Amino acid sequence: MEQFVNVTISGFISGMIYAAFALALVLIWRSTRIVNFAQGSMGAATSFIALTLIHSGQSYWVGFIVALASGFVLGAVIERVVIRPVERGPELNAVIVTLGLFVAIEAIIAIVAGNSFQSFPAPFGLRGFSVGGNTISLTPNGVFVIAAVLVTMVLLIGLFRFTRVGLAMRASAFGQEVARLLGVRTGRMLTLGWALAAVVGSLSGLLIAGGGLVHPAYMEGIIVYGFVAAVLGGLDSPVGAVVGGLVLGVLLSYVSGYLDSSLVGLAALVILMIVLLIKPSGLFSSRAARRA
Repeated sequence: MEQFVNVTISGFISGMIYAAFALALVLIWRSTRIVNFAQGSMGAATSFIALTLIHSGQSYWVGFIVALASGFVLGAVIERVVIRPVERGPELNAVIVTLGLFVAIEAIIAIVAGNSFQSFPAPFGLRGFSVGGNTISLTPNGVFVIAAVLVTMVLLIGLFRFTRVGLAMRASAFGQEVARLLGVRTGRMLTLGWALAAVVGSLSGLLIAGGGLVHPAYMEGIIVYGFVAAVLGGLDSPVGAVVGGLVLGVLLSYVSGYLDSSLVGLAALVILMIVLLIKPSGLFSSRAARRA
């Protein structure tokens, strides 16, 4: 029973990290209708910025805030300089560009920071809580991860449902010409969408790095699992991203804990295939939203 509880909790925490990255994909999709595969390497870049500040003597929270701010700037610059020239062409063009960005940013990180593994501090303790004389795998840092993802989800729901900016971002994504006729500055909205998505991607990079080892490619795994989580929940739904991340994290934790850790990647692929065959739009995505 103790093993089951610990495996479930570990999967829950991992699922929350997947959910954080899935939220970044949902945000970029809802605001631009593009799946940004460079989101992971962008998050890694800002995490290394935070690590540099921490190594220079700054506190974790200074690095945390600077990383999020750097993500905002990086996302806006990439949209303006790299994505803007191709976003009016076929949708596949932008996706291919994001794949190229993914490789290029990883290479730049390796050139600047090196390929060696580096320890990344955690903002809170990594020792599990004691319950009934037993230590469970839920840690103070894990509680921080859960809280950070839930707050991000609530903020995204509020952005798209209750603010004029969120409505303008969605209008720009679905129909730029119509949005312009209604007075929406679509260029600014698309840039804002990329910038905010990069902030959430930076958050996911910081969450997965906390208390672990980082290197230029440390986000590659989270890209795959975060994408599966986003598809599982529906690319249009922040709630679906979190639920998809949790379901995926717990299932993969069971596979790793009770079968074999080498089967985790295969299990993620099987889950993705099942979702695409049964409900391609995701568990929480409406059919109406897809037609739009």
